[in-house]
Amino acid sequence: MNIKILLGIVIWLYGLSVLKRARLSAFYFIVGSAGLFFILTAISRPYWVWFFTHAVIHGVAFFGTLSHWCTIMFKMGLVYITNTGNPVVMSIDYECSGIIETCAFVALVVFFPMYQRKEKVFYAVFGVLYIYAINVLRLVVVIIIVHFGGGETFFLAHSVIGRLLFYVLVIALYYNVFTYSQLARGIYREFIDWRQEKS
Repeated sequence: MNIKILLGIVIWLYGLSVLKRARLSAFYFIVGSAGLFFILTAISRPYWVWFFTHAVIHGVAFFGTLSHWCTIMFKMGLVYITNTGNPVVMSIDYECSGIIETCAFVALVVFFPMYQRKEKVFYAVFGVLYIYAINVLRLVVVIIIVHFGGGETFFLAHSVIGRLLFYVLVIALYYNVFTYSQLARGIYREFIDWRQEKS
């Protein structure tokens, strides 16, 4: 680990301890979640980026196996989208991995004051899986549009429609977990009740 990251973690932890002792809960949440976001993104390279990228590639590959509309080149992280006119090669890289959105969500959940520890773990895991699923869905939508619309639709599909779909669904997650937190807690309690009924 980089010495700058270690130094940043020490300063961040000290700042959190000062804010907690001063009972400045709003600043504690802001500094805590922002600091954890930067730490998570800093330590995510290269291993977590590799893991998230390949997880997304395998999710897209499952769709490709069913539809035969694309071919996956796993080692290079490329998706070859077939169509009648102009085939397109799409690269799944850092931006497409969803790791930035995942780190931001986890950092906010960890320091969100409304939830107990078990609820935070539940929503962190739920959020990671949800963001992964909608990221795969976004890329599947891009593949469908390019397969039927041709290579000239790639920019519209990837940069406009795909991103719009992804961020609308991410905003829905944020709304349900943070803004409408009482409903979210109800979902958590329903999950716990469902687990107890099964056991």
